[in-house]
Amino acid sequence: MVVGTPSGISLAPEGGAHQSIITPLVGMGMDRVTAFEPAFVDELAEIMAWGFRHLQAPTGGSVYFRLSTRPLTQPQRALTPALRDAVLAGAYWLRPPEPGAELAIVYEGPVAPEAMAAHEAILDEVPGAGLLAVTSPDRLYAEWRASVTRGADGHEAGGPARPSHIEALLAALAPDAALVTVLDGHPATLSWLGSVRGQRTYPLGVERFGQSGDVADLYGVHGIDEDAIIGAVARACLDRVPRGR
Repeated sequence: MVVGTPSGISLAPEGGAHQSIITPLVGMGMDRVTAFEPAFVDELAEIMAWGFRHLQAPTGGSVYFRLSTRPLTQPQRALTPALRDAVLAGAYWLRPPEPGAELAIVYEGPVAPEAMAAHEAILDEVPGAGLLAVTSPDRLYAEWRASVTRGADGHEAGGPARPSHIEALLAALAPDAALVTVLDGHPATLSWLGSVRGQRTYPLGVERFGQSGDVADLYGVHGIDEDAIIGAVARACLDRVPRGR
């Protein structure tokens, strides 16, 4: 079990020598390594317990945590069994969408406060929008890929194939819904989500690093702050309007 911390430009005050933006993609690409980037301590506790079991399982492997030293306000909640399962599977609705909602904000890791603030700000204009918390793009992607490569007919032996966890989550949205994804890492980490159900994706993330400053300033420079998320939501809504109207 390996813990990499701090991560990304959230380490803004200490400068670029300590920043890493591609580690989520590395975690997804390494065989027999399962990568996580939780935002909250209750998520981390459940994932670590799973990780110790996974390390000792005959078919298990290594576990990598990408964590942050950025202080975050923790949610006051008790994790239900269903929420624990979703955290371990890689994602859950922090703010569930209304059925058929036209948009969701998807965040990973320490940008949770910006994503939550942006979600709150757009509800008057985009009622019913969801807020999806990703704890492991690695687990999400691996299960989804397995579900689409089971066979040409898309069925498992003995009956219909069960949809992957991310398919089931995104099914709550309209087929032409938009996904605004954001993380303190390379935007490609979450941009693949648009392929799951063909929903439009507007990925925000960090493609270069090296500056020092405070977190708010660097989040603004790299376009992962609240204003940038709201701006991506506005673009998504404009793109949904049929051309010529």
